[in-house]
Amino acid sequence: MTERQLARLLREVRAGNLSVAEALGRLRSLPFEDLGFAKVDTHRALRTGFPEVIYCEGKQTDQVVQIARTIAARGQIVLATRCGPDTYAALSEAFPKAVYHEVARISVVGKPPRAGARARPVTVVSAGTADAAVAEEAAVTAETMGCRVERVYDVGVAGLHRLLGHRPRLDRASAIVVVAGMEGALASVVGGLVSAPVIAVPTSVGYGASFHGLAPLLTMLNCCAAGVVVVNIDNGFGAGYFAAILSRRERRR
Repeated sequence: MTERQLARLLREVRAGNLSVAEALGRLRSLPFEDLGFAKVDTHRALRTGFPEVIYCEGKQTDQVVQIARTIAARGQIVLATRCGPDTYAALSEAFPKAVYHEVARISVVGKPPRAGARARPVTVVSAGTADAAVAEEAAVTAETMGCRVERVYDVGVAGLHRLLGHRPRLDRASAIVVVAGMEGALASVVGGLVSAPVIAVPTSVGYGASFHGLAPLLTMLNCCAAGVVVVNIDNGFGAGYFAAILSRRERRR
């Protein structure tokens, strides 16, 4: 249940259009619904401003569909991350209007809220083309949460002039997600150029000594630029979600 839905319910009770018993019936599933294999947090949108998100890896396809049905039945948007083609096929059968973002590996059921025309964007910056899946996971997550998103891709430190050519985009961002593998130096560079908060995402892209993302993770944690925070390796979703929270708070101010 969202804050808007709860307010509408309370107004109906106050106006006498809905009895207390009927209202209790609608609220009975709060704060979660037990499906046996999962306890779906139907209250999360009211607490945090966005519904529970489905992480598809490790779940059976029918489990993902049942969780999605539970969330969608309450008028909430469904965001399913790390969603493979087979899982999307099952979701699209249950929800014909489901949208699949193949590179991001995300399925979305429902219409995302729209950011106002004057809202400053979340900007997603990636070092290389090989980082595209993680960068798109961040971008699509922020878009689904109602942010305007700008993408600045393939601007790693091996050709720094490519990044500097996009300086106006960096300057107008409300928050910046920087996605990089290899040595992960791009986050430090961006953090030293902008006043917006920077969310650094190390990726597992790189040769042996990158240790599947550990090397860029350590580089980003040791960043000398102020205003840079770091999420886990390949966690584009976490970065996009946090950037959307920052953007939403700015819009409210």
